[in-house]
Amino acid sequence: MTLEELVRELAAGKLRSAYLLAGEEPLLREDALRALRAAVLAGASEAFDLDRLEGARLAVGALQDALHSLPVMAPRRMVLLDEPEGGRGGVADALPDLVAWLSAETSCVLVVCAQKPDRRSRWVKAFGPALVECSAPTRNAEIAAFVRLEAERQGVSLERGVAELLAERAGPQLLWLRQEIAKLSLLAGEGRKLTPAHVAAGSVDASEASIWALNDAIGEGRAADALTSLGRLLAGGAPPPVVLGSLASHFRRLLRVSHGSSVAGPPFVQRKLATQARRYSAGRLRSALDAIHDTDLALKGAGALRPEPALERLVIALAG
Repeated sequence: MTLEELVRELAAGKLRSAYLLAGEEPLLREDALRALRAAVLAGASEAFDLDRLEGARLAVGALQDALHSLPVMAPRRMVLLDEPEGGRGGVADALPDLVAWLSAETSCVLVVCAQKPDRRSRWVKAFGPALVECSAPTRNAEIAAFVRLEAERQGVSLERGVAELLAERAGPQLLWLRQEIAKLSLLAGEGRKLTPAHVAAGSVDASEASIWALNDAIGEGRAADALTSLGRLLAGGAPPPVVLGSLASHFRRLLRVSHGSSVAGPPFVQRKLATQARRYSAGRLRSALDAIHDTDLALKGAGALRPEPALERLVIALAG
């Protein structure tokens, strides 16, 4: 199901016993989690009735204990399990039976988050229609549909063609689109529709091409060009977290390519990624992702650097 379908189900009072949030788009995943927390806990404190478990370090018995616990303050408990695949405790293998057992229970809701689950696996199929798709849309029509839904959520009216125009300018940068809609609604004024003129006057063009220009310059070792592309993006109003998210996605793809895995995309993109991946050892790619993580912490206030110099330092390190 989509996020929209999940929200509609919850609003109608339908709450399933187990959900799988599958996909790499953090905004969709966080929105789904927020909706589920509100429905399951009904305003009660997370301290008593929400368990957060890491699949990589978890034993099956610990997960069973969490699912058997009774709620304290809320009508139900919520057990949030992150990335069950790859753990040594066999948690993923145990999930089909646990999900089947939960279907008869009403006191606990299991929510599993997995960025890149093997959708052919038995544990993923066990969730059936309770799999919530959290992958970013890629086609312009899908991105425009997200814009219309997000505008409706924010109470913003759009003139004909505005959703498509924003989709073209932003590409699949959902957080950016959310921020642009909020910003443009202030430009338009309360109660007024957003028009193409508002988009042209107040929205930066942060299309896929602009993001790829930065990613390609880094991947090809062109540090000066990378800094120029970064400067243009930031000067145009690109939010630093969106830029950082694009870099993280690009280097995760390079790491997969370096390990011999395939990535989605047309042949020319795959060839380009393969060429860039050869510049980096597997260890250096992992170090690059660590540096991206450290920069993410810096953008959230864990350090003395402001976002712009933190990103500049990262770009120089990645392109070197």
